[in-house]
Amino acid sequence: MKYIVLSGLSGAGKNTALNALEDAGYLTLDNLPPQLWGAAYELARSRGQECVAVCTDARTRAYLADVPACWDELRHRGGVRLVYLEASDEVLLQRYNLTRRAHPLGEPSLMLDFEQERELLGVLRERADNVIDTTLLSSRELTERVLDIAGTDAQFDLRLLSFGFKHAPPRDADLVLDVRTLPNPYYVPELRSRTGLEADVADYVFREGDAYYDHVLGFVRETAERARSAGRRSYNIAVGCTGGQHRSVAVTERLARDLGELGARVTDHRDVTRGEHG
Repeated sequence: MKYIVLSGLSGAGKNTALNALEDAGYLTLDNLPPQLWGAAYELARSRGQECVAVCTDARTRAYLADVPACWDELRHRGGVRLVYLEASDEVLLQRYNLTRRAHPLGEPSLMLDFEQERELLGVLRERADNVIDTTLLSSRELTERVLDIAGTDAQFDLRLLSFGFKHAPPRDADLVLDVRTLPNPYYVPELRSRTGLEADVADYVFREGDAYYDHVLGFVRETAERARSAGRRSYNIAVGCTGGQHRSVAVTERLARDLGELGARVTDHRDVTRGEHG
């Protein structure tokens, strides 16, 4: 079992880190008093949860006096690690000015908040297995650093869906592809009632050769790789033809096979059973 206690200064990136761990499959619990660390560990283990991350910081200041005892009790269990995030006062001030959020300590000035928070959380920082200074880190770099420490590499999820334009494109697609220029099996009587999931229907769709498909494949691959490089953990691509029965289905299935290295998978052939116009 992997169990991460995440702490650190307000504005240092704890939300980014916690979200990255959640996307990587961790059960995440925010604003958890240290007195509940052990109970959360045991409950998660009893339910078969393999990865857990809890966040404890200045918001739980009324409970931090028990950190030494709680940590001594927790750290003897398997897979426990404490990760602490910090940044320079200047950068913290810039981040607070951008977000305009109130500091949890609520002192008369942010600089005083930072000073008192560093003192308050010292009991956690001195017990940390990893201290990450986020002063010069982007959100993506922080995500990579946290996942590396956690021993987790969140896989990129490339989701492919076919649909028919006459039934409207899906609203949650990041990219919509129009493949209505491909040969339409609808106009072949023996293929009309069948779908692009069948080999001879797909052969008809691609009967003019692979030049057009190869162009689509290259564009989708580059777009997905750029999304992954930008820090996206998932990307939704919708492939459409007229009715969503033949061409879009065949193209979606082929893209999933050819983009396996990007974690491509077909999530749905939304309109394949509506049976109208390919």
